[in-house]
Amino acid sequence: MEKNARDRLLSMLARKSFMYSDAPVFRLASGKTSSYYVNCKKTAYDAEGVNLIGSVVFEAVSKHSPAGVGGLTLGADPIAVAVAGESYRRGSPIRAFVIRKQAKGHGTKSPVEGDLKAGERVVILEDVITTGESALAAINGAREFGLEVVAVVALVDRQEGGRERLEAERLPVEAVFTKDELLERYRKMMN
Repeated sequence: MEKNARDRLLSMLARKSFMYSDAPVFRLASGKTSSYYVNCKKTAYDAEGVNLIGSVVFEAVSKHSPAGVGGLTLGADPIAVAVAGESYRRGSPIRAFVIRKQAKGHGTKSPVEGDLKAGERVVILEDVITTGESALAAINGAREFGLEVVAVVALVDRQEGGRERLEAERLPVEAVFTKDELLERYRKMMN
């Protein structure tokens, strides 16, 4: 990984994906309102952003030696594909997969899409951890499919208890960035 890839990714997330208001105007998936919102997709679907994410997140997941990386669609999709691409470029291929929110009603009716088999080791990816609900759904979906979940890696931890909830599953949980880091970079950029 380039020395400054993490720093460049933090700046890009602060510039493109982090929104802040003095009043709590952003409604979250949990139903709560917040003074800030993080939409990682604005960075993850950017040409530079997808490459930075691939590089930085690959570093976090590779130490777990997974066969695959993925999570609940839609937040984990671009991250998983970015990591898969980076892993191939580095000569250590890791396959991407997605977990559907509902199994499709035709074909194989599989809740998991990707080239993985039961028993393989996977890392669950998440764009933003708030309550941990999405990552828990992904963990459960992967386990029901027969995958061995070995860790959870997120781009951003909002530091609202989700990480601790996931750690209760006896899994290592790593966030590339915290809300505090994003807020600090955002404020520096705004001054």
